Amino acid sequence: MSGNKDNDGGWRSFVWNSEKKEFLGRTGGSWIKILLFYVIFYGCLAGIFIGTIQAMLLTLNDYKPKYQDRVAPPGLSHTPRSDKSEIVFTLSDPESYKKYTQTMRDLLKLYDDEKQTDQMFEDCGDTPRSYIERGTLEEDSTGQRKACRFKRTWLQSCSGLSDSTFGFKEGKPCLIVKLNRIVNFKPRSPSNETLPDDLKSIPSNNLIPIHCKNKREEDADKIGEIKYYGVGEGFPLQYYPYYGKRVHPQYLQPLVAIHFTNLTFDEELRIECKAYGENIKFSEKDRYQGRFDVKFTVNS
Repeated sequence: MSGNKDNDGGWRSFVWNSEKKEFLGRTGGSWIKILLFYVIFYGCLAGIFIGTIQAMLLTLNDYKPKYQDRVAPPGLSHTPRSDKSEIVFTLSDPESYKKYTQTMRDLLKLYDDEKQTDQMFEDCGDTPRSYIERGTLEEDSTGQRKACRFKRTWLQSCSGLSDSTFGFKEGKPCLIVKLNRIVNFKPRSPSNETLPDDLKSIPSNNLIPIHCKNKREEDADKIGEIKYYGVGEGFPLQYYPYYGKRVHPQYLQPLVAIHFTNLTFDEELRIECKAYGENIKFSEKDRYQGRFDVKFTVNS
């Protein structure tokens, strides 16, 4: 019993020692000194942190990101997207392609005519034209910039207006393709020498054309005819440059619809699509730098 009392007394003595006037082993003066030290220490750390943040903010532009290296410019993306860029569905099972068509409808809702009636939209023509300059990024006096309208009807049978399944029901699926937004980026039209043979006969002035083909040699006769819908069947230059969300909030990227009209059923087909421009580069290390791969499997 006496041992327990000693242990209990030792614990109580550590919490409060009435003889030495100590709380948790320290006197009142000692606690004041150590608390004052940590207040000053963490205050200095907070001051250094706030100072470095303020210094960094002074180097930033209000209208253009300082670094734009998440995807090497420009990235080419497609809708619908899926895990590992594999699009697999069965003609007799609408549920198998419902998720694909839903993502396409969600994207194209932004391009409905009633969403583009605001005075900040303007008609920029239905044929490719040169850039439309709306001032510089540093000119805040001009306020918000106008945006070009883009009509869903230009996507024809891939618009979702006449066929809500975007061709999936018939085994003739569509892809909706766009270039990623990059502030103040101006894609330049390609020279004829850099284009694949299928595009050399098509006018590419004021246009970034897109072209798809089989990725593997054994699929050469299994892809069939590919159709392209949009303004000039590519990305017209009048939609560039993009001035950023702050002064260009209504901006809509131009779209290209790719219609695969004769895919071989019950085969895994790998297709590669590229956008062609003088300042658009490709990289096998980055699957979306100016290009993308997609795998189609249409089960009958």
